[in-house]
Formats: sequence, structure tokens, C-alpha cells
Amino acid sequence: MPEFILSCCSTADLTEKHFNSRGINYVSFHFMVDGKEYKDDLGKSISYDDFYKAMSNGAETKTSQVNVGEFVDYFSSFLKEGKDILHVSLSSGLSGVYNSACAAKQLLEAEYPDRKIYIVDSLAASSGYGLLMDKLADLRDDGYTLEQLYDWVENNKLNLHHWFFSTDLSFYVKGGRISKTSGFIGTTFKICPLLNMDENGKLTPQQKVRGKRRVISLIVDKMKNHAIKDLEYSDKCYISHSAFNTEAQEVARLIEESFPNLKNKVEINNVGTTIGSHTGPGTVALFFWGDSRKNR
Repeated sequence: MPEFILSCCSTADLTEKHFNSRGINYVSFHFMVDGKEYKDDLGKSISYDDFYKAMSNGAETKTSQVNVGEFVDYFSSFLKEGKDILHVSLSSGLSGVYNSACAAKQLLEAEYPDRKIYIVDSLAASSGYGLLMDKLADLRDDGYTLEQLYDWVENNKLNLHHWFFSTDLSFYVKGGRISKTSGFIGTTFKICPLLNMDENGKLTPQQKVRGKRRVISLIVDKMKNHAIKDLEYSDKCYISHSAFNTEAQEVARLIEESFPNLKNKVEINNVGTTIGSHTGPGTVALFFWGDSRKNR
């Protein structure tokens, strides 16, 4: 086994079984539901069904990132064992957690001068971030060194696509991301906004689509237009959803019909409690490898 560990935040939105099976370590964000604090521990403290049901019933949710002290304790547990670290953080376009990880690295370098700590801004989120971590685990298992992995992720992370749509705009209004007027109009005319992640790791509206059936078709078209090798795409594809499993299954079915050379079936995960606190229920996100997001 290599003398380094792969690490990420819980916001990569994979299952604990998946993380463990691939040898990927994670550190947990925090969230609150009506003032009660929980760890974002992949659905153990509160199930995803209960979490999204609470949001639908009007519960107030808040999130907090991993702080510097938590990172120091987390990283130290590996450094004490003589292991180097490659930690990939949630996008800096969504959170300040990358800066916290970098600050912890600076504090620990003096204490562990013989150890290496690499911190990467994923510019990714949810199971797209998870897909990035899974690729790094593949390359590690293929014999990549710590330095080779760091170079690879920095050079290729913008080839990871995030496309998602939401059908319940009330949480975007609540969070101040769209106005009450826009939310009312969108709800009245059944507008489902289609968004993606830009080159700075920020969520960017792309199209206003009328109707769920149309937006499901359109998100599949985005993969057809941008995936590596077009319809001959042969890598992995992930989906995450927030209490929207039927729609996620439909997107997965259409993807598998359109891309016969997929590596395994489409993997469907839950949007975790940190990301989900901001999207609310009713979201489906699609992740795959494609052309560069840079300057597009």
C-alpha cells in the first residue's frame, strides 16, 4: 500500500461503503436542522429521507464547514502514522473550506517537516466531486505516486462536468439565490432551471426550461454534446438527487440507453445534507468526464 492517503470532504456525496471500498478518507462538514447540530456523516445521524422531509415541512437548515482546528486534528492522525496526504476540498466557489485546509497545512508543516501535504481545490461538488475522488483512487491503484496524482488532478479537474436541474424553487428563494418574483413566475409556469459548474467552481444558471420532461431530456443532451468520445463515452457516470429518485432513475435509464460503452451502470447517490441544505428536495445532478469547462 502507498504511504499516502487520499482524502476529501463529506460533500463528495458518496456512500460510506463506497469511500471505504476505495480507500478514500473523508472529514465531515456540519449542519443544523431547526437549531439542532449534526455531522454530515453520510446519512447516519439523520436519514436523507427524514432530512428532506423536514425541509419540505419548513425546517430551518444551516451548514458550517470544517474549521482549521478540525483539519489539524484530522490531518495529524495520518501524519503521526508516517503517511503523506493528498486532500481534495469542496469547490472554493461554494465554500471557504479550501482555505481552512491550507491554513491547517501551514500549521502542520513545521511540526512534520518530513511529511508531504498536498491540498487541491476540486472546483467540484456533490457526486461530481465523488467521481473525481474515485478516478484518483483508480490511478492510485494503477501505481501513480503522490506527486503524479497531484499533477493529474490539477491538470484534469476542469474536464469534470456538473449539470443539474431543480423543480422546487422555494429553497432558492429562501436562500436568496433568486428573487421572490422569479420564484413565483418559475413555479407558476413550471420552470426548471438547468445549471452547471463553471471553471471557477461556481454554480451558473444556463437555461430556463419549462417542464420536468423537457429538462430531463435536455440534461441528457448535455452529456451527448460534451462527453469524451461523444456517444462512445466509456468512463463512469454518476448522478445524485435530493428526494427525487424516480427522476434520477429516468435520467440514468436514458444515459445508459444513449451510451452503450459506459464503464458500469450509472451510479446514483443522494445529494448530502450539506449541499442539500441549499438546494432543498427536487434536484437531480449529472456528472461525467468531458471537454474542458475552461473558457466555455
